[in-house]
Amino acid sequence: MKKVVSTIIFLYSTVYAQTPFNNLNQINKISFFERKAFSRLKAVKNPAAFNNFDVTYYRCTWRTDPAVRYISGSVTSYFLMKEDAPNIVYDLSDSMVVDSVKQRGNLLSFSHTNNAVKINFTSLISSGSFDSVSIYYHGTPANTGFGSFINSVHDSVPVMWTLSEPYGARDWWPCKNGLDDKADSIDIYIITPSQYTAASNGIRQSEIIEGNTKITHWKHRYPIATYLICMAVTNYAEFENHVQVGNVDLLMQTFCYPENLALFQQNTPLVLSTLQYYSKIFGPYPFIKEKYGQVQFGWGGGMEHQTSTFIVTPNETLMAHELAHQWFGDKITCASWQDIWLNEGFATYLTSMDAEVLFPQLTLLLRRQEIEKITSLPGGSVFVDDTTNVNRIFDSRLTYTKGSHLLYMLRWILGDSVFFRGMRSYLNDPTLTYGFATTKDFQRNLEKVSGVNLDYFFNEWFYGQGYPSYHVQWSQLDNNFVRIKINQVTSNPSVKFFELPVALQFKNANQEKTIVVNNKSNGEIFIRDIGFAADSVIIDPDYWLITANNTSEKLEENVQNKVDVFPSPFLNQFYINMRNFGSTNASLKIYDSKGSLLLKNHFAISNSLFFTVNTQNFARGIYFLKIETDNGIKFAKKLLKQ
Repeated sequence: MKKVVSTIIFLYSTVYAQTPFNNLNQINKISFFERKAFSRLKAVKNPAAFNNFDVTYYRCTWRTDPAVRYISGSVTSYFLMKEDAPNIVYDLSDSMVVDSVKQRGNLLSFSHTNNAVKINFTSLISSGSFDSVSIYYHGTPANTGFGSFINSVHDSVPVMWTLSEPYGARDWWPCKNGLDDKADSIDIYIITPSQYTAASNGIRQSEIIEGNTKITHWKHRYPIATYLICMAVTNYAEFENHVQVGNVDLLMQTFCYPENLALFQQNTPLVLSTLQYYSKIFGPYPFIKEKYGQVQFGWGGGMEHQTSTFIVTPNETLMAHELAHQWFGDKITCASWQDIWLNEGFATYLTSMDAEVLFPQLTLLLRRQEIEKITSLPGGSVFVDDTTNVNRIFDSRLTYTKGSHLLYMLRWILGDSVFFRGMRSYLNDPTLTYGFATTKDFQRNLEKVSGVNLDYFFNEWFYGQGYPSYHVQWSQLDNNFVRIKINQVTSNPSVKFFELPVALQFKNANQEKTIVVNNKSNGEIFIRDIGFAADSVIIDPDYWLITANNTSEKLEENVQNKVDVFPSPFLNQFYINMRNFGSTNASLKIYDSKGSLLLKNHFAISNSLFFTVNTQNFARGIYFLKIETDNGIKFAKKLLKQ
């Protein structure tokens, strides 16, 4: 799902000339409206439907008038019993009235309490049996504020639309409302006053006018999660486009308010090119045998109904985000709200990818803005630890933006080829495709393709909180080599150390080179040949990593080559030879392994100095030598007395 926000980047595409491109603010607004829409989670924590059966098919007949808040109709569901049982239970709000329940034309007894319809069979139905029931009902759907079933107006014309994520479907039709069961296919019949047009999932089969009534039949033949089933009714203007996806000429069907027809016709080509781009990277559009559609509605953002995205306006970022959900959210749906980043973080990432293709000059700016948003607070995990808290589930900083940047980091760690093969492996996993997935499923597919154990990454970045801040000390050695020492502090105690490959860009006025060091511990030292004498270093120049407050420190050039420490031929002493230090004062300190100061000397240097240090009073063990000069040279070395 997505929302729309104020503009931060005023850059226009050649097609979308009237609406400025923006990305981060769009994501902020998306999450804001989703929190509004999901506010009913506070009252509805879990669906009531039994898990002793799987729905394979719904045939829904709905009679509605957008001018009247009311619905009546019937829902016939075909199902497979998973265990022997005398009854099954569907979700349905108590605001609805169930008139009757039938099985093959025979009335069944039922009860309707606590937002659940319990249907009693005349005899036990055995495990493995296929059967069906029809529920006839009517009523005024509960008013949940943002979503589920809305009656409104546009340009003084009535409009009605649904938005059922996560548990809103039960507000207006009997169903299984959880994240554990997808119907294999659906048929939807919408009966409205004849002056209106009805939009829904799949392919429109017919529109039949009988007197003052219109009956519209929509058919969808892909597995679909309950919350992605939709309808919208008003005096829609309608137009079609086509887009080539491989060998398929895919129908793009748009329903918009007549007063916005010109805007939708102008901007729809943007989503067509994005559809081709996503299909190239992640595999063909998942519902390619049917259509992709956009339907205008009155909510402040969008909702990724399968094959029939609802959007408030054809904003470039909004359209790209909702289209991305057809792969990540619709084809594969998160199996728990704890893993909602598999929907929202992934769609946010694809939107950023699309923006980088359209506006490559903005790539670093957009990534930097994402990182600044993520690191604006020191804690917070992508894993949702409280699914009763709506603000936590749809947290813009964590679920959307940090979830997106986890994918940036995985791509950086694994490389483009392996990462995108892993993404396609996830989408095509036969145990997941057109079904439900957890983060473990995603990790498993990345590991299968890469051969890399990613436990450390998901423990630190998905379950863990915070981010690292790097301090890089470096010095130029002879022959164009550099000596690098990396330390990090973490912003949250849940992670003691973040293991990451870190890019370091060394520069001078005329040259630059980026190297990558795989930092696995604090104080780690690397020696690299950069091919020239540098004067500065930039940490993570392309903003792949979630880090903040990074610092670098250049030590005196060749300091390691200016000091020699070596044993004397005489017992209990060693020599120190210092060269090319200039005229300065210096201090020498020796500490034992516990950090206690054992020896301290001050002396003057006139360019070079050779002297002896006596260790007669030192026991066997490890010691630490430190030399500091007034002109800023620092040297440290570990000593061993045997």
